[in-house]
Amino acid sequence: MILNRTNTVLAVLLLFVAAIALAIQPDHSRPNFEFLPEMKHSPASKAYAANPHFRNGRTLQAPVAGTIARGDLPLYFAATKEDAVRASEELQNPYAKKEQPSIETTSDDAGTPIAAATGKAATSDPEAQFRQRLQASVQRGGDVYQVLCISCHGPQGAGDGPVAKRGFPPPPPLTTGKSAQMKDGQLFHILTYGQGSMAPMAAQLARERRWDVINYVRGMQRAAAEKLKQASAPTATPTTEPAKPQPTDIKEGNQ
Repeated sequence: MILNRTNTVLAVLLLFVAAIALAIQPDHSRPNFEFLPEMKHSPASKAYAANPHFRNGRTLQAPVAGTIARGDLPLYFAATKEDAVRASEELQNPYAKKEQPSIETTSDDAGTPIAAATGKAATSDPEAQFRQRLQASVQRGGDVYQVLCISCHGPQGAGDGPVAKRGFPPPPPLTTGKSAQMKDGQLFHILTYGQGSMAPMAAQLARERRWDVINYVRGMQRAAAEKLKQASAPTATPTTEPAKPQPTDIKEGNQ
């Protein structure tokens, strides 16, 4: 009996609420009532606008002395030749633990250069994983090179980019000469602070991307050295005599 009365009361309330909902026709062109609108529409000052909440009246405040932005480690070098040499000894390439793969630069159907890194597929082997990480760095460096470097240095690093062909002093080739003899740290210093007619690239490239470009350039240098070695190798003369056994060469690792 009590259950029936309860159901009746609930049914009446439901009908009452439904009748109110039908009677109240909301105006969708007007916003709903906002509770504590200050929480939603908080005042925001632009970076270079005046701000009365600070003593100096500025919104954009200088960072606290000694603080370092996340991911932006400082470099304690100056834009001098002496510090470039010091950087070659103190800065270490994070990818220089093992031999880097050779890089071949090809072109797609539209004539756009494409960087291809040679190496084994990734496996559970730590060495294979390292090579995969290095190849990814080389690929990223190739993408950056095609955007920021090819205009002066050319597709193969020979200093024959379109800018150099139109009167701008051509840069020295990257695959031979001093660039091939420089250590990775010195190349990183040049990318960061510039050298000669080359502008600094620290504002355009993060620290990691600069190492990627260096790894790509090292790949081009290895590929160029390999092609030069193959071109200078003597051609074997065919003979009918049986080949004599040769002693096995023992190659020593890099010192």
